[in-house]
Amino acid sequence: MREKRLSLLVSSLLLLALSPAHADDARIAALEARIAALEAQLRAAAPAAPASTPAPTSGTAAAAAPEPIQQTTLTPSAVPGTKFFVSGFVKLDAMSTHTGDGELADGGIARDLYIPGLIPIGGRSEASDIDSHLKFSRLIFGTDGVSNGHSVQTRIEADFFGNGLGDERFNNASGLVVRHAFVNVDNRWLFGQTWTTFMDAATLPESTDLIGPTDGTVFVREPQVRYTHGPWMFALENPETTLTPRGGGARISTDDSSVPDLVVRYNGKIGAGTFGVAGLLRQLRFEADGRSDDTIGAGISVFGKVPIGSDDVRFAVTAGQGISRYLALNANNDGVLNARGEIDTVDGVFGYVAYRHLFTPTLRGNVFYARGEYDSPVGGGLLQTRSTQSFHVNLFYSPLPKWDIGAELFYADREIESGASGDLWRLHTTVKYAF
Repeated sequence: MREKRLSLLVSSLLLLALSPAHADDARIAALEARIAALEAQLRAAAPAAPASTPAPTSGTAAAAAPEPIQQTTLTPSAVPGTKFFVSGFVKLDAMSTHTGDGELADGGIARDLYIPGLIPIGGRSEASDIDSHLKFSRLIFGTDGVSNGHSVQTRIEADFFGNGLGDERFNNASGLVVRHAFVNVDNRWLFGQTWTTFMDAATLPESTDLIGPTDGTVFVREPQVRYTHGPWMFALENPETTLTPRGGGARISTDDSSVPDLVVRYNGKIGAGTFGVAGLLRQLRFEADGRSDDTIGAGISVFGKVPIGSDDVRFAVTAGQGISRYLALNANNDGVLNARGEIDTVDGVFGYVAYRHLFTPTLRGNVFYARGEYDSPVGGGLLQTRSTQSFHVNLFYSPLPKWDIGAELFYADREIESGASGDLWRLHTTVKYAF
């Protein structure tokens, strides 16, 4: 419509320009009136001018604000301001194992990590076995927040050591299992499952294995209630008693304890070094056929880390009676049932020492030795473990941030009460990426 009116206006102007000078005044006046009417119609039909916009501050228009990744918090039911995070690592392990006195069970857990109490004794030496897995890989979820003026921290950590439907023939699957799951209020009250307070994980040397100096260290994760005040820690932890039947035989896990294990710990510093002392008091209890017996188990552990320039020395020494469940992955039991059905405790002394050297910012190595000695009642038979020990040397290379490539060679042996022994050699390699 607008284009048609413009065309009429132009045509009228051309006619006016081409008209002879002697044309009568009436004709000229008519044309002028028609032009004025068309101009009025065009002004009435013109669209309203757009609202003015501020000029951009630069030569180009300002970029639009990016859309948020998501509209709601990752923790919609949490206290406002709670922060959520996820981390973990992927770890591939491959190892070659040679045992001199029998073979580790096919598909058994001792093929995945070092377990001193499962070193074979009394069998034939066989060729080395190759095993690989990703079971050490971990997933960690957590929150950090403030509730009514109190800091609240939660953690859930899992690895892949659960029983699964895996088979080395086709899928190598393994199950996700809980390692840690706890809530910590004001870094004072902890409720849930984590490392026993009797143990200091920070003093463990770096190893390709899950633990490393297994023969000489406390290593337990269990449910507990822990209170921390300054350098002091007090905990009530899940109880469990492991016993050897009279004359020997399969381990008895009684699950009969009526009071929790009690741990008291002190953490201190000497210069740049750290140390700790922890005490454990526990009830050992057994019930069967209407009869029951209980006795006391107790132990003490001293541990620490001493810097030497960029290097360090780490150590732990633990001793006690009736505390074997806490040490060396239960290589021996807490006690032995005697002829009267009573519990005689197994005593022991355990320890390790490790030296860490930093060759370059990306290359480091560790050397460590671990040993456990048991004093078992004779009623438990001649197959009880008397001692285990291992010597380790490793190197770790970190070519890029969050990457670790490592190799560890170690020798281990186990001796039983009869005097028989067996040994194990293992080359353990790993590649790990943390996120």
